[in-house]
Amino acid sequence: MRSEFQCTPATAVRLFAAQLLAEPVAAQAKIGHWTDNAKQAFTQHWPEYMIEALCIGTFMISACAFSALLEHPASPVRTRVMNTDVRRFLAGLAMGTTAILLIYSPLGQRSGAHMNPATTLTFYRLGKVERWDAVFYMLWQFAGGVLGVLVSFALMGATLAHRKVNFAITRPGERGEAVAFVSEVLITFLLMTVILNVSNSHKYARFTGLAAGTMVMLFITFEAPISGMSMNPARSFASDFVGMQWPGLWIYFAAPVLGMLSAAEVFVRKRGIRSVICAKLNHSGTARCIFRCGYMMPAQAPGD
Repeated sequence: MRSEFQCTPATAVRLFAAQLLAEPVAAQAKIGHWTDNAKQAFTQHWPEYMIEALCIGTFMISACAFSALLEHPASPVRTRVMNTDVRRFLAGLAMGTTAILLIYSPLGQRSGAHMNPATTLTFYRLGKVERWDAVFYMLWQFAGGVLGVLVSFALMGATLAHRKVNFAITRPGERGEAVAFVSEVLITFLLMTVILNVSNSHKYARFTGLAAGTMVMLFITFEAPISGMSMNPARSFASDFVGMQWPGLWIYFAAPVLGMLSAAEVFVRKRGIRSVICAKLNHSGTARCIFRCGYMMPAQAPGD
């Protein structure tokens, strides 16, 4: 004879109480799981996180220094180079060269030289960056950018705060925020398209840094009057945070992410997710790679 479970009111109360007592335990187990993962990631990969902060901090010091050199009224360069377009070209050349030097430096070889939360988020979407590595990369990119501008302000003071220099803040041009947003989406789409196509070619991968730096130079020279040419949430946030000026910041958070993720989607649809080899912009040298790296798995890496 089969026995049946009798759910009396008293039994129901006991079951409900047991469930309430069990839920905090289960929740604590889940919390312990993700905190352990975060702790493990930070313990193992903290040098790469610090390097990302150092790289973008250096980039921001360069941006502030060249902005002051080219735009401050008392600067000898500003008084000798009166043409705005020429000064913008010089700024593009300076920042493009800065990006190239950082990407090919030993530090850039170690971390992958993202220096941009939108870049890190895109490679996370492509399956090349672990979740907690992506989180810590982005956090330290923001922190490093702010620190770079703070160091610049400590060194230059009123020169950096002058309205012609204005903490190297990025601002939409005269055509307004809507046009600036569309333009930022377009240039970040183009940048990530170039990065993905060059870095995932065994033949041309070593030129990824040169290609990225050249794009930075061209965009500052020709596109900056439209959107301010940021392409980087951490870069714009750093200048805005120190200068305490926030108008238009949403553009530089939303547009680069949209542009780069769109470029990644197009790349994957054309060539497939397995065509993405690694998240590093420069994989030369012997520095360790913390990403899901196709160079460590030759069988999965695509040919050219």
